[in-house]
Parts: sequence; C-alpha cells; structure tokens
Amino acid sequence: MAQRIGLGLAALGRPGYINLGHDEDLPPGRAVVDLRRRTHELLEQAWQAGIRYFDAARSYGLAEVFLGEWLTPERRAQLTIGSKWGYTYVADWRHDAETHEVKDHSLATFERQWPETLQALGGPPDFYLIHSLTPDSPALGDVKLLDRLTQLAAEGVRVGLSTSGPHQAATLRAALDLNGPFTAVQSTWNVLEPSAGPTLAKAHEAGWFVVIKEAVANGRLTTRAGDTPFNTFAAHHHLTPDALAIGAALANPWTDIVLSGATTPAQLDSNLAARDVEPLTEFAQTPSEYWTERSSLPWI
Repeated sequence: MAQRIGLGLAALGRPGYINLGHDEDLPPGRAVVDLRRRTHELLEQAWQAGIRYFDAARSYGLAEVFLGEWLTPERRAQLTIGSKWGYTYVADWRHDAETHEVKDHSLATFERQWPETLQALGGPPDFYLIHSLTPDSPALGDVKLLDRLTQLAAEGVRVGLSTSGPHQAATLRAALDLNGPFTAVQSTWNVLEPSAGPTLAKAHEAGWFVVIKEAVANGRLTTRAGDTPFNTFAAHHHLTPDALAIGAALANPWTDIVLSGATTPAQLDSNLAARDVEPLTEFAQTPSEYWTERSSLPWI
C-alpha cells in the first residue's frame, strides 16, 4: 500500500498553510531550522515505511531545498519526484503574510523556475507540472510555452499539470485534447469533491500518470473537523477519518498515487493505515460548495 502513497511537502516547506490545525502541528516559532528538521524527519519516516514518491513545488517555500538536502544518490535512484512551477512564494517566511504565492504561467516564469528547481533538488525531477492550472490560465494556448515543455519532455522529464477549482474536469479535458506534451496530472479528489473522477479516468486510459492531492480535504476529512457525518461513519467502521479518506482515493482504479500531506509523524502513521474501500458517494458536495468552503480556509 505504501508504494501507492506519496508524501507531499506543501505544509512542511513553509510556515503557513490552509490545513486545519496547521499552526498546532509545527514546532513553535516555525523557524527555518525547525521546519528543515521536521521535513527531514517525515521524509525519513516515509522512506522507511516504503513510500517512494515525493511531491514539492517552487511555491512551497523551501520544500524543494529540504528534499534536495535529504536526498542521497542511493535514495534518488529508488525515488520518483514530482515538482511544480507557475507560482512564486512571496510570504518571506511569514505565516501571516497578506499574500503567500503569486501565480504566473508564462514562459518567462518557467525559464526562471526550472533552473531553480534543478539547483534545489540537485538534478531534474521525474515529473514537472504546471501548478494549479485553471480555465483562466493562458498556458494551454501559449505555443512557445508548449514548445518548450515539449522539449523538456523529449529530455526525459514527464510534463504535466495540476488542477484546482470547480472546473478541474474542463481544464483536464482541454489538456487531453492537445495530445501532448502532457502525460501527467495531479488533481484534487476526495469524498467531498469527486467531480474530476471521470475525466481522471480518461487521462489514465490515455496513459497519463494520475496523482491525487488533498485526499483529506485540507483537514476537513480528519478528526480536526469535529463531529461530522463522515467522521461518524469512519468511527463506526473503526477507522480514523484520514485513513478512510485516503483509502477511498486509493480505491479508484485510475489512481496511481495518493499524496499524504502529513506534517507530524503521528499523522503519517495514521495516513499509512489506509486501505482500499468501496466508493463513498453519499458525502459528495457540489464543486461550487466545496471550493467556496476551501477558499475560506485561513492561512495559519
């Protein structure tokens, strides 16, 4: 099971994030040295548990740097690493910054961030994705950018996109219609927001590598959410909510990897207790409802 779970570093590489209870999970003060130590601890725990997929991004603060510091040639040879470009981290290591990241999917941003990723990781990732592509992004119509990404794919890096927002399926369909250079996608899918599922299945059928993010809905499918119908259901089945939520994502036949966003050793242990379960359709919200609630979550 651990081979199909990856560790995402969105909540570990920077002091602020939108996960419920994020401020309680990190060391007091959230200094760089402390988050480096915590990230290395979680990477080592994941490695020992058999996890072989790690996910970062340029906008995840120092996530790529922390991962690159932890890597050794022996580990790198056994790992699959994904990263993302298109957002720039601007919070200056403040959890209470007014703006944490700035989106720009231009060729100029790619040309700036690709060398930064190479330097931080000590070499190329296996996957390099446009970060949080939405219908308003010009990337899919930018011929020069697509040519550059085609060149990167020819050099052996699998090019893809991550999706976000209520129109994930439409964004992914548009990318599929291009018939290249993309062969990988990372999308939000969870029992509250399963709307991208049919299109992710089509991507999988087309040979794309499919990664699921936010399987626990930024903490809304964990004990932190309190006495919710989903948490009551999980308790009746003698599972922690996060393990049930990740298990539901793993049960999709088109899922290659489900990311854990754990920030503590206990959370990672709980996530790794996931097992495949039957689809849980009764908890789904409308995409509009789900993404409205998500957008209201504070950076803490």
